[in-house]
Amino acid sequence: MKIVTITFFLATFALSSSINSVAQADEVVKKADSALEHSDASGLGEDEIIAGLKEALQVSTTKAIALTGRTDGFLKNEAIRILLPPKLEAVGKGMRLLGMGEQVDDLEIGMNRAAERATPQAKQILLAALKKMTFHDARLILTGDDTAATEYFRRTTSSDLATTFTPIVHQSLQHVGVVEQYNKVIKNAPGGKALASEFDLDKYVVDKTLDGIFLMCGEEERKIRKDPEAQTTDLLKQVFGRK
Repeated sequence: MKIVTITFFLATFALSSSINSVAQADEVVKKADSALEHSDASGLGEDEIIAGLKEALQVSTTKAIALTGRTDGFLKNEAIRILLPPKLEAVGKGMRLLGMGEQVDDLEIGMNRAAERATPQAKQILLAALKKMTFHDARLILTGDDTAATEYFRRTTSSDLATTFTPIVHQSLQHVGVVEQYNKVIKNAPGGKALASEFDLDKYVVDKTLDGIFLMCGEEERKIRKDPEAQTTDLLKQVFGRK
C-alpha cells in the first residue's frame, strides 16, 4: 500500500508540474487528496469490503436499536422524541394554558412508549437486508457520505419495517390509552371531527419511529467512519481507517 501511495504522489507531482496555471494545479491536488482519502479501502478485495461494511452495519444497527428500543429510548432522547402532530401543536398549547397539560403529556408519553415497544422488531429486518447487499452497493456505501449505509437501510427496509410496526404500534396505543387521550385532545381542536377523520395516528407514530431509528443508525455510522475508537475490529479499521 505504501508503494502504491508513493507512486500515486509521484504521478500527481509530475502532472502538476506540467500545468502552467496555479488554479489547475490546485485542482489536481484536490483530486489527489480525494482519491487518497479512500486509498486504503480501495486496496481491499471484494469480499473484504462487503464483509467490513456488513460488520459496520451490524454494529451500528445493533447499538442504535439497543438505545431506542427500551424504556425512555424515545421519550428521553430530545433528538427523536415524538411530539404532538403539527396540526395539534396549537391545541396542545391551548390545553396547557387551560390546565389540561396532563392530557397532552399522556398523549406524548403514550406515542413514545409505542415507538419503544415496536423498535426491537427492527433488528432482524435490518440485519436481513445485509444478505441482499451487492458489491456495487458496498462500493457506493464505502465512497458515499457519512450516512450512506443508513440510507441503504432506509431504501431497502422502510416498507417492511412499516408493515411490521403498524400492528405493534396500534396495539400499544390502545393498551396505554393513547387513543383515548388523542380523542380528548381532538375534542378541543377547532374542526376536531374533520381532523380526526383525515389524520392517521398509527401512521404518524410509525413514521416517527422509523425516522428516529434511522437517525440513531446514522449517528452510529458516523462514529464508525470517523472515530478510531468506534472501529472495534481489525476489519473495520481496514475498511474505514484512514492511516
